[in-house]
Amino acid sequence: MSRKSRTPEEQARREKIRALLQESNVTSMEDIQNLFKETIAEFMENGLEAELDGSLGYGKYDYKNKETDNSRNGHSHKNLRTSFGDVEISVPRDRKGEFEPQLVKKNQTSISQDIEDKIVSMYAKGMSTSDIESHIQDIYGLSVSDTTISRITDKVLPLAREWQQRPLESLYAVVFMDAIHYHVRSEGQIVKKAVYIAIGINLEGHKDVLGMWVGENESAKFWAGVLNSMRNRGVEDILIACTDNLTGFSAAIEAVFPKTEVQNCIIHQLRNSSKYVSYKDLKELMADLKEVYAAPDEGSATAALERFSDRWDKKYPKISQSWRDNWANLSTYFKYPPELRRLIYTTNTIEGFNRQLRKVTKSKSVFPTDDSLLKMLYLAMIDITKKWTGRRQDWSIIHAQLAVYFEDRLPE
Repeated sequence: MSRKSRTPEEQARREKIRALLQESNVTSMEDIQNLFKETIAEFMENGLEAELDGSLGYGKYDYKNKETDNSRNGHSHKNLRTSFGDVEISVPRDRKGEFEPQLVKKNQTSISQDIEDKIVSMYAKGMSTSDIESHIQDIYGLSVSDTTISRITDKVLPLAREWQQRPLESLYAVVFMDAIHYHVRSEGQIVKKAVYIAIGINLEGHKDVLGMWVGENESAKFWAGVLNSMRNRGVEDILIACTDNLTGFSAAIEAVFPKTEVQNCIIHQLRNSSKYVSYKDLKELMADLKEVYAAPDEGSATAALERFSDRWDKKYPKISQSWRDNWANLSTYFKYPPELRRLIYTTNTIEGFNRQLRKVTKSKSVFPTDDSLLKMLYLAMIDITKKWTGRRQDWSIIHAQLAVYFEDRLPE
């Protein structure tokens, strides 16, 4: 903007700025930065004094209008981070400690409070601490260390624990369960740990992450602990549980929720079946297996499995044996209509969620502690589930089917 195009107000303001710069003997950018810091401090302190006036209901020396037994009680000092460096301000206090400043909140450490929000958001998306440092430096001109980032993100740990202990609904139509694995440092060693995840679909068709538990390895004992944790938080019944043939899960679910039907993931079973099949046989073998899992009913499926066994057992004897060994939990879905079948025959619901978690955590090859792992997974979960606003389009049909098959277990 040229000098000629400035309004009279802008010209007057520029004149004041020139006078201020001359009076303050500003000769360098560093001088300007220091002047800005003083200006920020003056602005913040004046604003805080005005807020306290409003809170008490009278001005600093306006005792005639005082209608409270509360009063001023000196000042405390606070250091604020700004894009121009640290600024020290005096924060007025009241004698009763009732004053809640809004311009600079009690626990605020930066004028740009959104800086911490930005750090948490970047951390939730899986950015490394070095990338976060670079971004904050570029955007705000502030230097933040690994320790600072860790301190800021650690603030979510109490929230994560509170979320993990929150009450749950008494009945879930379907619960998907899976475990993903991460490397965590423990007592000087790097240990592979399992994170147990449960996603539930309630009777309204809405899905929710019920919990994430960090454990040493998959076992019936740990799964029983997970399921008991859900029961202690209010879950009384689960109609159908879908899993990837998790170690010890069947025994655990039977012990905690004995009425729950278990469905093993068909897609996982197919992957395991095709793992060691020769490429030239793969297409035909998978076509024969499709006759098993896509059969209209369990009788047709067992007949198709016999035909598969007759044709392929000499070459791949372990495949049909694996299907027979797991048949009790693989065949559950045959008793239900197509819509309910499609919902439970695969654990895609939780696998999609796990894929997004892995995308976020891929920058971390090893987590320093269990808490650091839980912190990142919690933040990622919050980010991922923001989009979980609707329900399945076919839920009204599925709900009607559940009402028929689980009539005695659904609320009236």
